[in-house]
Amino acid sequence: MTAVATQPVRHGWWRSRAVQRFANHRLALLGLGMIAILTLACFVGPFFLPHGPLWIDLGVRFSPPMTDDYYFGTDPLGRDIAARLLMAGSVSLTVAFAAMIMSIVLGTLVGLLAGYRGGWVGAVLMRTVDGFLAFPSIFLLLALAAALKPTPMMVTVIIAVTGWMEVARIVEAEVRSLREREFVQAGRMLGLSGAHIMFREILPNAMGPIIVAATLTIARAILLEAYISFLGYGIQPPLPSWGNMLGGAQQYLASAPWLAIIPGLAITIAVTSFNFVGDGLRDALDVRDDRV
Repeated sequence: MTAVATQPVRHGWWRSRAVQRFANHRLALLGLGMIAILTLACFVGPFFLPHGPLWIDLGVRFSPPMTDDYYFGTDPLGRDIAARLLMAGSVSLTVAFAAMIMSIVLGTLVGLLAGYRGGWVGAVLMRTVDGFLAFPSIFLLLALAAALKPTPMMVTVIIAVTGWMEVARIVEAEVRSLREREFVQAGRMLGLSGAHIMFREILPNAMGPIIVAATLTIARAILLEAYISFLGYGIQPPLPSWGNMLGGAQQYLASAPWLAIIPGLAITIAVTSFNFVGDGLRDALDVRDDRV
């Protein structure tokens, strides 16, 4: 009786119905496929290209796409754009995934504590979140990027620091709705610690919104990394990223437009794909559709 009473309300068929709804979301499946292809190409593709991303051949400067074995052409230094694009993709995706993990962990901890404890603790935490949200994140991002050494790790931390607040608000709202449920009340009656209830009972039941937020946070991180690298405050050459490739192509838009079009398309495809997957997960994990 006791073991049954302390268990949260979990539907045995919830996962299968969520998978079915996601599988019926065509744009989400398209996005998932594009993410898989893009990730595989960025991390494995460079090993199959004839030229490395730092190989310089001034004799083939500004070669257009599909010239000899330069599939995407070459840049002003004669470097293979395809090799640089894939290496830049591995850098940008790594930064985005790492920033997402940091943002989700920090935002989840703050939202979980604020939503469960409530009272003055919740008020202080959420007013802190509101204070960060009131300050334009772009200005905060640029200020931190300009003040700190722009290494990939530092760029990751900067993006995470400016992106955890939305996650905290989402988690706090979800936890507030769960803390009065029967399984939480039963846990309190049994004398379970607050940490046990938060991390073992409430958090697993709040994972749906967190997963959706994580997917959308990756798309946001890709855009932010491209933004600050485009302005020269992010990933620094010769290490390529999609953002600094765009920044270096500005002065060649008329004479060599492929220098900007190709990394721009890569950013568009990546961000759109993650947004498609996020939309699909949001629809699939919406428990309101499971109510009879």
